[in-house]
Amino acid sequence: MSLSSEFVVVANRLPVDRVPGTGTGEGASWRRSPGGLVSAIAPVMRRREGTWVGWHGAPDEVLMPFETDGMKLVPVPQSSEDVELYYEGFSNATLWPLYHDVVAPPVYSREMWDAYVRVNERFAKAAARVASQGAIVWVQDYQLQLVPAMLRRLRPDLRIGFFLHIPFPPLELFWQMPWRRQILEGLLGADLVGFQLPGAASNFVRLCRRLLDARYNKQDVFWDDRVVRARAFPISVDVGELNDLIARPSVRERAEEIRTDLGDTTILLGVDRLDYTKGITQRLEAFGELFGDGHLKPGEAVLVQIATPSRERVEQYQLLRDQIEQQVGRINGEYGEIGFPVVHYMHTSYTRDELAALYLAADVMVVTPLRDGMNLVAKEYVACRADLRGTLVLSEFAGAAAELKRAYQVNPYDIDGLKDTLLMALNAEPAEQARRMRAMRKRVIEHDVDRWARDFLSSLEEPNSPSGPPLQ
Repeated sequence: MSLSSEFVVVANRLPVDRVPGTGTGEGASWRRSPGGLVSAIAPVMRRREGTWVGWHGAPDEVLMPFETDGMKLVPVPQSSEDVELYYEGFSNATLWPLYHDVVAPPVYSREMWDAYVRVNERFAKAAARVASQGAIVWVQDYQLQLVPAMLRRLRPDLRIGFFLHIPFPPLELFWQMPWRRQILEGLLGADLVGFQLPGAASNFVRLCRRLLDARYNKQDVFWDDRVVRARAFPISVDVGELNDLIARPSVRERAEEIRTDLGDTTILLGVDRLDYTKGITQRLEAFGELFGDGHLKPGEAVLVQIATPSRERVEQYQLLRDQIEQQVGRINGEYGEIGFPVVHYMHTSYTRDELAALYLAADVMVVTPLRDGMNLVAKEYVACRADLRGTLVLSEFAGAAAELKRAYQVNPYDIDGLKDTLLMALNAEPAEQARRMRAMRKRVIEHDVDRWARDFLSSLEEPNSPSGPPLQ
């Protein structure tokens, strides 16, 4: 297998998961990971005979490059210490809370930072080895923000793009990080830095100007005799895949089965990773109070809350899980009836088929993060509602709110406002539901994940012509 590629993707994880029970090392079998990013990039990888550089998910194991599903994959090894300090540590205990408006206090540890630098160097060297002369390299997300500059030092001939999938913080928050210059200089190694929203791109340019004294013009930064463009590319969902899912008889039958199992009631649905940024506790508080205030009675409505396991070894996530489980128990203890809880809480992962069935069964989709780069669950729900039924309650602080303007938008910190919005969504007439859903579906269908990938890559391949003379 030739490892020299004209198109290279660099991400923390490879786009495959090991099939359980198929052995380790070269004896393992692999299947493609679910998710929009893999769905968007996999066809491009096959067309361009590309290579994906990333960790394969098992610490302390070294694998040789392999090929599956038409993609060449280059595993980057990580030790247990790397996982603890680089991934669970700097990536998710420092960057994640800082970039999500400090919803939780970030941890600033020099040991974690050193691990972040070390692992980013490993990824950069792996990408440099497999990229052919003048290749396009697309680096993904917050775990690898140092890779663009490291890679440019190793391979100045490359065309380098970077995309940040989570929010990018304003100057006032980013300023507190001890390694703020190094992160910005790392990102400036790219030719194109992509963000979910225009405001994030503006934050980046403003920081480069204030912190690095970089010259700029609009969203172009002049750095090391190069022009680095900062642009917004809102990510989306694979509408075609979701259409195929909801057309399956088994999925439709499962949706009817869910409705039957839950009884003659209005179904609210929350689907989130178990994370303190997702606003699950605020959602539960508002829903419980609707029963306490007498606006809802047991049997009239039920909340199905799915919390996918996440970062189970991180203490804050363990505490959050305990808090949510206690909250669910209290609400069901106060307002549920024997055999009929008002909240059905599942701390587990679900297949794409099961999620599609839940989307079809739900009358109200509740997406109330305290901060989110985009939130694809909101777009998935809209894409699945070809019947133009159902309502979407969406946080103003989700990136998706900029596009899904016909959702019932809400400030999740405002519990009274959240309660009022939930009641409006619960009581929406079918004609109003259809009017709102039609407008949101038009946006999601026209701006799907394939368009996101095409727009980013076509922009990356354009020459970096500045939008005007630099400003000081």
